[in-house]
Amino acid sequence: MAAITDTLRIANRVLARPLFDWTVRSASGGQITCRSGLSVETQCFAAKPEADFAFVLGNSDPAHPGLSLGRVVQSYTSRGAQVYLLAEAAARHIRSQSGGGAGAHTTHWENSDLLREQLGLDLGAHALARQDGLVVTCAGMGATTDVVLALVGQLTSAAAQVTVANILLHDHIRDFASLQPFAGHAPTTSGDRDLDDCIRLMQANIEEPMPIRAIVTELGLSNRSLERKFRTFFGTTPNGFYREMRLSKANNLLLNTTLSVREIGLACGFPNGFSSLYKSIFGITPFALRKQRRTRPVSETAHSAHSGAPRPV
Repeated sequence: MAAITDTLRIANRVLARPLFDWTVRSASGGQITCRSGLSVETQCFAAKPEADFAFVLGNSDPAHPGLSLGRVVQSYTSRGAQVYLLAEAAARHIRSQSGGGAGAHTTHWENSDLLREQLGLDLGAHALARQDGLVVTCAGMGATTDVVLALVGQLTSAAAQVTVANILLHDHIRDFASLQPFAGHAPTTSGDRDLDDCIRLMQANIEEPMPIRAIVTELGLSNRSLERKFRTFFGTTPNGFYREMRLSKANNLLLNTTLSVREIGLACGFPNGFSSLYKSIFGITPFALRKQRRTRPVSETAHSAHSGAPRPV
């Protein structure tokens, strides 16, 4: 669960306006204790959930009756919510489909082996995640962070996504098609090694940004080739991505340090006009945002299989 809530919490930290809230839910509500001994307060499943996204956690036993959540999943998907089924929850969903369309789903490789032995189901390559309409099945474990980072990138920007990954010390953001590690797949941030090298150069040169022409020279690429790669993978230009990355770092410093606005601008490669640029992008000045956040209560709502505006559950 921490892979979900911590990633969303950090995303809220680096965004000018927090986007996520979440609620932890269970069949009976109240305190739920996991096998590792950790407990969390939960609310009952809502009859008419209003979440935009729901994450269903797994259980060490794929046959556990608590994973029979077909109606709960449907209560979300029928209202247009995207549902993420992690590990054993994914395996239980695949079982409930009676094998039909098994190739459209995935789960942790241990669960895949059980499904093959017990039901003769072959899920094909062991992908980290697969999307089938409003249902995403996922390997769980470390892949959960990749899936949540993908959601952050989808709802914010690629630069904000990379910033959150950096704070998490998550070296590589793997896409859904990446193979689970035991298959020997070498993950990268984007799947394109030149693009990954470019992003690493940008990350290493935030305070004194490298001109794009210097980056392409370093990589041995043409301007047009790099532009095409950024448009294909991130839907933006190299300059636009680089600027968003620096602004994401500026947000983090603005909201979580006592550095002055000028010092933050300098630290993020904006020696002049930082406040004006910030306002043109976010609609609020850095001074106003910092004041707004400091006058707000510091508490965060503790919730889960559900978040809010967008809300996962």
